[in-house]
Amino acid sequence: MSLILAAHGTRRPSGVAMIGDLAARVSTLVEATVQVAFVDVLGPTPSEVLSALCHAEACRRPAIVVPAFLSRGYHVRADLPAHVIASGHPNVTVTPALGPSSDIARIVAQQLVESGWRAGDSVILGAAGTSNRRAYADLCHTAALLSALIGSRVNLGFAATGDPDVAIAVANARRHGAGRVVVASYLLAEGLFQERLRDCGADLVTTPVGTHPDVARLIVNRFRRAMPRRKGTQRPHHLPNCAVHTALPARRAGGGDA
Repeated sequence: MSLILAAHGTRRPSGVAMIGDLAARVSTLVEATVQVAFVDVLGPTPSEVLSALCHAEACRRPAIVVPAFLSRGYHVRADLPAHVIASGHPNVTVTPALGPSSDIARIVAQQLVESGWRAGDSVILGAAGTSNRRAYADLCHTAALLSALIGSRVNLGFAATGDPDVAIAVANARRHGAGRVVVASYLLAEGLFQERLRDCGADLVTTPVGTHPDVARLIVNRFRRAMPRRKGTQRPHHLPNCAVHTALPARRAGGGDA
């Protein structure tokens, strides 16, 4: 069984190290090696990792890829299927992305509390942004989940693609009388976008989601639920909640993931 954690990628060494640390934590919990692949910015790419497994005669073993993304945008819907096909690996299961989910929303809420958020603070969910309508809907859904958990409205702000820019979202909150403005990071790891969140003028910015220990456990659950059962059990190899990509989408729908 080959296990791969697929992330976006960043030029910031701290962000790369954070993804590596996350994979190491998952490896310890699942008691198996978890390889890291990046769909953008740097390598190795998912297709390179999967191809290398085939060259090492590991194609006979199933490979499971967990997309370390917090919404289901272009990278999840198009990039990963393309990498799987390009690799030539015949037995790959791609699990659902990490978000949106109630588990991720709870992690964001916990990080708010641990960072010093107080009831009455104006909260902005700070994401990278996307031009993909489905991914944008995922972000809105996460904001709604977080709002229900903390009992107050949560607005969106973006560090890259989309409106409003997070700095504008902070300024808008102040213009409407907010006492303190808190940005809840909806990014997996350190990088350029996390730096933009820190520089947006908010009173408080939480750490990236990937720093929370429950994220590793969530990834472990993704891997385990996609693993084939041993002989004698009735569970099918491809679970209903897993997306097994066998064909490319017809065309690119929009921008990157959050």
